[in-house]
Amino acid sequence: MGHKSNEKNPKVRATETIWSLAVGMFAICIPLVAITESGVMLPLLVSLSAGGGTAAVWLAPDKRQQEEADLAQTVKTLEERVMNLETIYVSLPDTAPPLLLTETDEN
Repeated sequence: MGHKSNEKNPKVRATETIWSLAVGMFAICIPLVAITESGVMLPLLVSLSAGGGTAAVWLAPDKRQQEEADLAQTVKTLEERVMNLETIYVSLPDTAPPLLLTETDEN
């Protein structure tokens, strides 16, 4: 239907859905306006609603970017903790190696 890059972008898909439904509503508005003599009120409300929905989709924060930023912050924090542990380990005094227990046959 569209380009592959557009098919994966959820904002483009949501916008496409909003406006395809709005076009269907416009098709229904034509006979309703003639019957009810409401003038341009009904088509105006449809277009404002579709525009508002589109604005909400595009102005909403991107969840994926927020998750990636949180993940990057977590990785940075973990790297700092590892560096601190390495510093602590290097600054420890050398100790004697632990004594190994040997098995003896005492039966």
